[in-house]
Amino acid sequence: MAENGEFSFSSGGMKKAAAAAAFSNGLPKIQTHGREKSENGICHDDSGPPVKAKTIDELHSLQKKRSAPTTPIKDGAQQGNAAFATISEEERQKLQLQSISDSLASLTRETGPKVVRGDPARKAEATKVAAEHHHYLTPTISVSDSALKFTHVLYNLSPAELYEQAIKHEHGSFITSTGALATLSGAKTGRSPRDKRVVKDETTADELWWGKGSPNIEMDEHTFLVNRERAVDYLNSLDKVFVNDQFLNWDPEHRIKVRIVSARAYHSLFMHNMCIRPTPEELEDFGTPDFTIYNAGQFPCNRYTHYMTTSTSIDLNLDRKEMVILGTQYAGEMKKGLFGVMHYLMPKRNILSLHSGSNMGKDGDVALFFGLSGTGKTTLSTDHNRLLIGDDEHCWSENGISNIEGGCYAKCIGLSKEKEPDIWNAIKFGTGKCPIKLDMHFELESFIFFCPNVCKFLAVLENIVFDEHTREVDYSDNSVTENTRASYPIEYIPNAKIPCVGPHPKNVILLACDAFGVLPPVSKLTLPQTMYHFISGYTALVAGTEEGVKEPQATFSACFGAAFIMLHPTEYAAMLAEKMQKHGATGWLVNTGWSGGRYGVGKRIKLGYTRKIIDAIHSGSLLNANYKKTEVFGLEIPTEIEGVPSEILDPINTWAEKEDYEVTLLKLAGLFRKNFEVFANYKIGQDGKLTEEILAAGPNF
Repeated sequence: MAENGEFSFSSGGMKKAAAAAAFSNGLPKIQTHGREKSENGICHDDSGPPVKAKTIDELHSLQKKRSAPTTPIKDGAQQGNAAFATISEEERQKLQLQSISDSLASLTRETGPKVVRGDPARKAEATKVAAEHHHYLTPTISVSDSALKFTHVLYNLSPAELYEQAIKHEHGSFITSTGALATLSGAKTGRSPRDKRVVKDETTADELWWGKGSPNIEMDEHTFLVNRERAVDYLNSLDKVFVNDQFLNWDPEHRIKVRIVSARAYHSLFMHNMCIRPTPEELEDFGTPDFTIYNAGQFPCNRYTHYMTTSTSIDLNLDRKEMVILGTQYAGEMKKGLFGVMHYLMPKRNILSLHSGSNMGKDGDVALFFGLSGTGKTTLSTDHNRLLIGDDEHCWSENGISNIEGGCYAKCIGLSKEKEPDIWNAIKFGTGKCPIKLDMHFELESFIFFCPNVCKFLAVLENIVFDEHTREVDYSDNSVTENTRASYPIEYIPNAKIPCVGPHPKNVILLACDAFGVLPPVSKLTLPQTMYHFISGYTALVAGTEEGVKEPQATFSACFGAAFIMLHPTEYAAMLAEKMQKHGATGWLVNTGWSGGRYGVGKRIKLGYTRKIIDAIHSGSLLNANYKKTEVFGLEIPTEIEGVPSEILDPINTWAEKEDYEVTLLKLAGLFRKNFEVFANYKIGQDGKLTEEILAAGPNF
């Protein structure tokens, strides 16, 4: 039996017997050179000294060494983190645990739980250092079950550690053929916007956008605290919780510190990918977070609580700087919840938060891409001739453009290597080439994974379907949901710009997939027109029936992201116009939809033509083109673009029935006007002149 407790089928014993027989037959003894014979008579000893461990558990404990501080403890500290500056590593960990305990404090008992670092499954590493039981006031209830136990904190685990936690402890987690983690989000496979609540208090009542068209559904402070208590009690009842301390916004001058407390390794790994990962030095000085998420999504809210309509509730308290998630395990709620927070915090600093993609050319020219689902935002902003700053969320400050996130959250349905090679290649484990080599060892319920590269990241696949034997993913299978997703770090994109920042944009591109077929392929916009179409956020979807009858349906989403904005859309539009005017940016409306008729009659504008249009915008050549104005919408359209047939630039030329074109054009214009009614009475500035300019920039008929 081998030293590790496993059987060995070595042939060493047979070789020794054969050698002894040979010597007895008078064969000459083989002489060795270059090494003296040792005292025990063995001339060539490859064996090492025996291991120090006395048991298999002790041997396993030797396999992993404790991580030493990777940066020296500094003499000074950033403002607000002085307590972390000149202390020992042990004291630093105590303060860090106390901070986490404070985050998990019950408002009823006014005390945080006893917390300790480490996995409760590892008995050898259990409760060595714990935060003191800290009381802010005399607790209302002095003794509780949660006060008698330790809550194990798995703090900022590496992707490999989270990988192991998910595989071992979370039902429905598997390894795909490329090494990505496949997991399930439970009953909810998408966001629940009707279950999102925002605390309405004296401040937010005046600052936020409420009422018709607004995504903000109010709740009161008391109800929030009830749900917060429910979430905290659930998290404190667990043996372990996952805690991520990370950043939002790649601009270091305006970044936000966020803490995510969750019950699932899947959620911790997802946020590890999606937020900006701090360096060890930044983590040492992290201090108190600016915002905290309590993700108790496996536990429902009480539907009999005031303002609750289902067992799901996503609650935002901007005054307390906290977010509570109950009754949904869909990870996208955390990502978009923080995006909403940025939509509130950044404008207070005169920074515009944007639901957009962004890339940069070799000459430093930055473009912003706005567009709803199906408009081609991801495809057009991902250009191998340009660097990708980000694909979804950005800030525009006095320093330029910066990505809010540290990762990408891509749709996977119908994904193929040919259509989206960057996304396809990003769904993996590690930083190098895949597939990784996986060696599973099931002794003591452990998993050992070997990768030929230094692994820093791990892609997460949500709600996908895979072959039970080969583990190859079938991206066309929507058995679980149509909304299959992949989360991966932005570093997985080959042409990503790291750090994800750039200078002020030169072009602002608004994308619309017009299934009515009446908008031109490209239009140059005035500032008021840019504001009008930015506020409108138009695209058209194609809805089907069982009989196969399909008609275009207009969809409007204010600022191309109405579900996430906090202020009135006109406030974001005014900031956009101000920054465009100050930095000389040009607005463009690009139609990636139909030409020559509505859906079912005309044809979709070829992607190659759209790319030529985008290239002309990037190069600046389109600024120097000749233009003419269209009727009704009053759009300036070029008469010629290299590589694009001139006849398609004016949509009326492509329609066989001109009268049908006029009718359809007026129909779409009417839909624009009706949608804009909810914004028409909102005055920007003291005199409201900007509102009048925006209204005048809409369709005129």
